Amino acid sequence: MTPDEVHKTRATVVGGARSGRAAARLLAKVGGEVFLTEQDAPSDGAAAALDEAGVEYEFGGHTAEALNADVLVLSPGVPTQSNIVQQALRAGLDVYSEIEAASWFCDAPIVAITGTNGKTTTTSLTGHVFRTAFADTPGREAIVAGNIGYPFSDYVLETEPTDVVVLEVSSFQLDHVETFRPRVSVLLNITPDHLGRYDHDFEAYAQAKHNIFRNQGEGDVVVYNRDDDDVRDAVEEAAAEQGVRPMAITREGVPAAGAGFRDGRIVLRTDDEDDSLMPQDELALRGRHNMYNSLAAAVSARVMEVENDVIRESLSGFEGVPHRLEEVRTVDDVLYVNDSKATNVNAVWYALESFDRPIVLIAGGRDKGNDYTDLKPLVRDQVRAVVALGESAEKVERELGGEAPDHSRAATMEDALTQAQRAAQPGDVVLLSPACSSFDMYENYEERGDTFRRLAETLL
Repeated sequence: MTPDEVHKTRATVVGGARSGRAAARLLAKVGGEVFLTEQDAPSDGAAAALDEAGVEYEFGGHTAEALNADVLVLSPGVPTQSNIVQQALRAGLDVYSEIEAASWFCDAPIVAITGTNGKTTTTSLTGHVFRTAFADTPGREAIVAGNIGYPFSDYVLETEPTDVVVLEVSSFQLDHVETFRPRVSVLLNITPDHLGRYDHDFEAYAQAKHNIFRNQGEGDVVVYNRDDDDVRDAVEEAAAEQGVRPMAITREGVPAAGAGFRDGRIVLRTDDEDDSLMPQDELALRGRHNMYNSLAAAVSARVMEVENDVIRESLSGFEGVPHRLEEVRTVDDVLYVNDSKATNVNAVWYALESFDRPIVLIAGGRDKGNDYTDLKPLVRDQVRAVVALGESAEKVERELGGEAPDHSRAATMEDALTQAQRAAQPGDVVLLSPACSSFDMYENYEERGDTFRRLAETLL
């Protein structure tokens, strides 16, 4: 669909959360006839905001009116398997994601970032690099939006044209794209996650991630993790077929184009020349996974003509992302770390790998069919005690507890911290890295992490 066609279109937006409301307001503003449908009750202020935007709506369920449309636009929380989407597809209606619809009205170049793990950190870091680059130049601006918390549609609706948009995009947001075309796409890794949304088909989940570069071509760049076999194969195939320029990130040497490491230094190779950027140990973010995140941000910025000194300053001075290996405080020479955003096994693997001292691990929550096999060697080698929490406490204790010298089960976060403090010894890390979603006890992972942080800050 083109922007000019929207004002002739009746669009139903499915999902009344923030991204859905933003898409509805955007489509109404540009002249579309818009109807929003939401299965649950409205959140505070939602109806008033839609009234002000001239959007018709229904809450508390989907009626036949929702399918009286030319197109459906989906909020990221709405799965393709839902009845209303399946009915629309059977009826031959076009179905688009919110980022697809927003992209129709975005003239700025887009740097889009996805991956099972690391996308929030990489998006925040990349945005930080661009904002540092533009800080001393009046009128230049970088927008950071998407899955990171600021809907892309809100940017298009409320902000004047800018120099670059940095988007975090999830597989859910990439499920229904048709023309979405970033100038730079970043694919960090693909490991099993959210498979219930994809009928437990890893290939379907991976394909959704691949959609980030599906529409790219000559003049566009894909930054990809060469050390992830699935990612490498998919990107190299796309490069051959679409003409997109592949730029690799790797921990194994320096690629022909992209970034890697040599003799303890980050080396960029973007124009057939090596730029020795900075010592590896000056990166602000710890851990092997954050090496990839830092390389991805560096290559993306360099492709967009940010100078090396700005990239160097940004990578060494970045303060990190809340709830992702966030160092809260040290008590009695024990470091308390909030990694509440680690909602899958692979993220916990990265977290454990980031420390070279004993760990007391707090894990558990709402299980997503986790297989903890890959964690067991790390737990045996590095974890002093496992404190299991939440709905999956029994499974976590059964799967991981026996791999550590000590293990226990906690009913609340306060109880978990008490047990962790008791188990920890000077020089240890108490790490909240749940491997599970938070919905058994908390509204979201932020609330879980905030609770951990608040309690850790009161420890004596």
